[in-house]
Amino acid sequence: MPQTIALVDDDRNILTSLAMTLEAEGYQVRTYTDGESALHGITAKPVDLAVLDIKMPRMDGLELLQRLRKQTALPVIFLTSKDEEVDELMGLRLGADDYITKPFSQRLVIERIRALLRRNELARGEGSGQPAGGVLSRGSLSLDENRHLCTWKGQPVQLTVTEFLLVKALAARPGIVKSRDQLIDAAYGENIYVDDRTIDSHVKRIRKKFRAVDTGFAQIETLYGIGYRYKEE
Repeated sequence: MPQTIALVDDDRNILTSLAMTLEAEGYQVRTYTDGESALHGITAKPVDLAVLDIKMPRMDGLELLQRLRKQTALPVIFLTSKDEEVDELMGLRLGADDYITKPFSQRLVIERIRALLRRNELARGEGSGQPAGGVLSRGSLSLDENRHLCTWKGQPVQLTVTEFLLVKALAARPGIVKSRDQLIDAAYGENIYVDDRTIDSHVKRIRKKFRAVDTGFAQIETLYGIGYRYKEE
């Protein structure tokens, strides 16, 4: 069954051309010109991935992402202009999985969409050949890959696709330092370029989510200038 992509942008030229390209690649596409209509549409009929512009009428992309994250871990890619660095970082903190800077090539968007959908399957344990019910446990941490479920001390922690893969990469080898480049490869794939601050923003959000469940959470350690590691309890 074709995967469904939601495109949300107030620029109808971008919507039309990108939708045609994605449909030619075999995806089903639903388009929205503002955040409010997108929120209603995606809530009523869930999609496999959403591509959101930041600057939109009625409800901007940041508010739309914030509201979506209350309901779903849907993979999200942000479209951001070169002068919107603050919004870009805010989007990552709110839970976007990736971002693309305008102007962009449609081929780049397709590659990022494919990569994120593959990461989503990996985070859920689909297509990996592993048996159903595979769970990674590290003390109070439990990662159920097949159900994309993370718990800490028995309490659910809602993680995005990228956040789930980062926690998995760190927890898989407790005590071993992972550089930012290694974490980028684990969460994004070897052919995707993102800068170090993207990983830092994701880690900050991961810590915030775990500390909302347990204020004493301190398992993800920063080694300044080197990277991060997962500390065993």
